Amino acid sequence: MDEAYRQIEEIVGRETRAWDTQDADLLLTLFHPDMVWPWPPTAADHDPLTWVLELGRFDAQRWRAGWQALFDTHALVHNRRAIRRIAISNEGDGALAVVDIDTLWRDGAGREQHWCGRVCKVYANVGGEWKMTMHTGVLDYSISA
Repeated sequence: MDEAYRQIEEIVGRETRAWDTQDADLLLTLFHPDMVWPWPPTAADHDPLTWVLELGRFDAQRWRAGWQALFDTHALVHNRRAIRRIAISNEGDGALAVVDIDTLWRDGAGREQHWCGRVCKVYANVGGEWKMTMHTGVLDYSISA
């Protein structure tokens, strides 16, 4: 289980590096083909009845284009992330990571897009490689990263 824990730490760290370097291709290495990423309309919308599926099922071309558009139009002001919990299934084939994030983007007009709160990243070990299968959008639990 120690090795699985280390591998989950690595994949969370790889995602952080991808955001830090604005590397859409590195982000694409994280996802299982069946990944779906629901987002709450705001960080205060804990009820999943209100959540939306802006990206649909993982599509590398579509997701890369969306992230590249963000990177091309926004400057990353800061990206603070802290792993709060990693849990590995008894079978060693599933995992979750709870991460507090504080990521601030600013566009050319000075408008800010702030992702601040807690997320849960869910992974499956497929063929010896961990891939993200689900990720909650950012929710505010009155915490700071």
